[in-house]
Amino acid sequence: MTRFKNIILWIIMLFLFIGMFLPVWWMLLGTFSESFTPRSFWQNIVNFDFTLKYVHNVFVSADFSRALINSIFVAICVSIGNIIFCLMTGYAFARRRFMFKKWLFISVIMVLMVPVHIILIPLFLEIKFFGMLDTYWALILPFLVNPLGIFLVAQYIREIPPDLEEAARIDGASDFKILFRIVAPLCKPVLAVMTVMIFMTTWNAFLLPFILTNSAEMRTLPVAIGNIVGRQIEYQTHFAASTLATIPIVIVFLFFQRRIVSGIITGALKQ
Repeated sequence: MTRFKNIILWIIMLFLFIGMFLPVWWMLLGTFSESFTPRSFWQNIVNFDFTLKYVHNVFVSADFSRALINSIFVAICVSIGNIIFCLMTGYAFARRRFMFKKWLFISVIMVLMVPVHIILIPLFLEIKFFGMLDTYWALILPFLVNPLGIFLVAQYIREIPPDLEEAARIDGASDFKILFRIVAPLCKPVLAVMTVMIFMTTWNAFLLPFILTNSAEMRTLPVAIGNIVGRQIEYQTHFAASTLATIPIVIVFLFFQRRIVSGIITGALKQ
């Protein structure tokens, strides 16, 4: 009976793997094949004709290159900002006592339930009022703190024994020194998870960058890819742009992979 369950489980996992891997494989075929056609999957494999022409054409295009730089800069700034501010805010919720602490934390959780489409118009009017439309400030400033990041960090710090912090405080360490020298290294797993989450969300964002910018110089990568899809009719060009946009996400995940696994194992052991 156990063997039968394992076979069923492996079959389900195989179908899931095929369902997730097949679109990626199709995208790679369209990116690097000169004779690609969307009509036949097996024909593309048999008649595979390797080329880097479409990757080169997309990469050297002015719109794509500028959008790539914008996305990298914005995603890095937003990720670093969330690491700093979510760590500080989460530590305050986890360790400090202050007025309306419970209600403020509830408000943070309630923000998670608000769809981005509801705040779209108020956010646009606010950015316009401060004169930040079509600037890096519009793409970075509203997203420097993520409520989910605050929640994750606060819950993680609550599980850390406060003995080390008390010992450092007795030795005369300041609050900022305790936070960044003692607490932050212990929070590396959850910070890694949060960084990957924030980076992916910022990197893949389309609606807000599309609304908050109106010039080609300030477009981010998803918006630029949308423009390429609207202008080009070649499938290979679309796939090449998507492939190049995927590479930074893969690099970030591989860089933080060990920390993410460590965080999962640590959470399991704490439970």
